[in-house]
Amino acid sequence: MLLRLFCVLSGLMLSVPLLAAPDDFNEAKRLAQRIYADESETFYCACPLRWQGSKGIPDLISCGYKVRKNGPRASRVEWEHVVPAHHFGKSLSCWQQGGRDQCQQSDQRFRLMEADLFNLKPAIGEINGDRANFAFAELPSQAPQYGACPFKVDFQRQLAEPRAEVRGDIARIYFYMADKYKLNLSKAQQQLFISWHQQDPVDDRELLLNRRIAQQMGHPNYFVTGTRTWSLDYQPTGYGLSAQLEPQHQAKVKSPELTQQTAHNSVAEQRNQDNQLQVLGNQNSKIYHLSTCPGFSQVSSKNQRWFSTEQQALAAGFRKAKNCD
Repeated sequence: MLLRLFCVLSGLMLSVPLLAAPDDFNEAKRLAQRIYADESETFYCACPLRWQGSKGIPDLISCGYKVRKNGPRASRVEWEHVVPAHHFGKSLSCWQQGGRDQCQQSDQRFRLMEADLFNLKPAIGEINGDRANFAFAELPSQAPQYGACPFKVDFQRQLAEPRAEVRGDIARIYFYMADKYKLNLSKAQQQLFISWHQQDPVDDRELLLNRRIAQQMGHPNYFVTGTRTWSLDYQPTGYGLSAQLEPQHQAKVKSPELTQQTAHNSVAEQRNQDNQLQVLGNQNSKIYHLSTCPGFSQVSSKNQRWFSTEQQALAAGFRKAKNCD
């Protein structure tokens, strides 16, 4: 019986390449570009987005975006920390000694938080810069500043308002980061994010991205999967504060009632879902593979391009591998 269980678990683990969470922000950006390679719009403004290698280029004209001040940054996509680095770094001694640069050089815990893929989104560079480390809020009296882009910034009060379509995504990212790293959220912030979570529920795209990132990070965002629910009396677990946590130990925090074996099976089930949905293209050969195809694990990282569906791959000019039936 034990031998059979070992074989089943081994088969599940081998069905999808075992990947590793990034060690720093630079590595995280490279991985994020692969995860979001089929992303068609920027996060805050919903401007059409195309990729040239690792560079994201927003179509500002078609979405009615107007540059507020910084044209060069507006013309490119940057990886935005939804929960700003200042939020999770300011209490660390390295930050007090030399700010973000010092933390990047000397604090492994900060580097892991800064590289957490669940907290990264592709945003227009000017929006990323203007948002800075401002808290999110609703700003009904603030006039639009970026043309048709619905993002608003109150520079005097250091607040920012995102579009309604991503407010739930933002809330669930904040819940995830606060839970994993024991970050403080004020009562007002929690109330706002609980409201956003309810108004903008999880959709199919968020679920797909969650599965992709979970394969890399070793665990999902439990507030996206619904395994955990934030409330005003929620007590963050801090399960990400130890860099030595094994994936199965991270999975155990899904629910206090889960046993270690149940948690392990849950991770295996998550990998199976990834396996069914993944479509990986080879930029060089213009051939795509399903995760059940022999060539899926043979595509080099520099040539990888991910798609949500086979239809997207075909529309992008890729053809299915002949040995993938």
